Amino acid sequence: MSFINIAKNRYSCRNFLDKSISKEILEKIIEAARIAPSARNIQPWYFFVINDRNMLEKIYECYNRDWFKTAPVVIVACGNHSTSWKREDGKDHCDIDIAIAVDHITLAATDMGLGSCWVCRFDAKKCSQILNLPSYVEPIVLIPIGYPADKPDTKRHEFQRVKLSEITNWDYFK
Repeated sequence: MSFINIAKNRYSCRNFLDKSISKEILEKIIEAARIAPSARNIQPWYFFVINDRNMLEKIYECYNRDWFKTAPVVIVACGNHSTSWKREDGKDHCDIDIAIAVDHITLAATDMGLGSCWVCRFDAKKCSQILNLPSYVEPIVLIPIGYPADKPDTKRHEFQRVKLSEITNWDYFK
């Protein structure tokens, strides 16, 4: 599949089949995150692949939605703020680096026939406690992954996305 088709087929899947995902596929998905670019190549990330039923039940408590509990795997993307690159004005690029890596995860999952979703509104404190994270490591995104029970509407981009001409500026702001 071409990159643009992978991007068009990726959607926020909220309906998963009750079907396990092989360790080999999960490792390929994490490899996509591992090779993602990061500011100054610091790679301030950790990825927790949660597929053990007991751990999943605990992680499900961080985002109490019925659809979330149908995901057979949840990847918790965490950022290490103690090592991430900070711009001269103090801006921490950790969240940006994590966002790039998570995008690689979701696109790799799509390429392998899996669905995924970004979950950012969750109980990060509870998640930190469950994973026993040190204070400088923040859980930033929960990524439920599984075989989708539905299909994406690839035509949605024609009417749900801003037109290219409205977001593109050539050489200066107009």
